[in-house]
Parts: sequence; C-alpha cells; structure tokens
Amino acid sequence: MSCSRPGRTGETQIGQPSGWAAGVLRIGAWDADPAPPEPPVPLEQVVDLEEGRGLGLVRACADLWGWQPLAREGNRGKVVWCELAAA
Repeated sequence: MSCSRPGRTGETQIGQPSGWAAGVLRIGAWDADPAPPEPPVPLEQVVDLEEGRGLGLVRACADLWGWQPLAREGNRGKVVWCELAAA
C-alpha cells in the first residue's frame, strides 16, 4: 500500500495549520488524551496490522500534518490535523 503524492513535504508541525488556502483540504480529529501522538511508523511496516496505521497513512498521504494540545472549559485533549492539496 502506498500513497505517493508528488511534491509532498511530509512535514510535521506542532500547532495549528496556517490560514485558509484555496485548493487545500484540511481534516482534523480530536481526542480526550492531551499527550502527543506517537510518532508515525512508516506505512510499509504497519500495512498488515489492524491497529496503529492512522498516522502512518496521514504521513504518507498528507502534504502537511501536525497536532495541537487543547484545553477548554476544563476539558483537555488534542487535535491531530492534516492538509491535502487538491490535484
């Protein structure tokens, strides 16, 4: 399994993605654990596993991805986000 994207940076950032841009799809997922996500494992190492592939897929396909800790009204957690350029 692969997700080859020409010109993709694969860059990881902590924080929010920069402002809106035409032709860019942004996707985010929230969870209640404020701990940083585990570093993604290269996709070819997790392709046959039933768990632990999420960030590997994001890393392989996204142009940019990152995460940000969240705290609001006593709730804690994080959001992991990615950006995909429209082809």
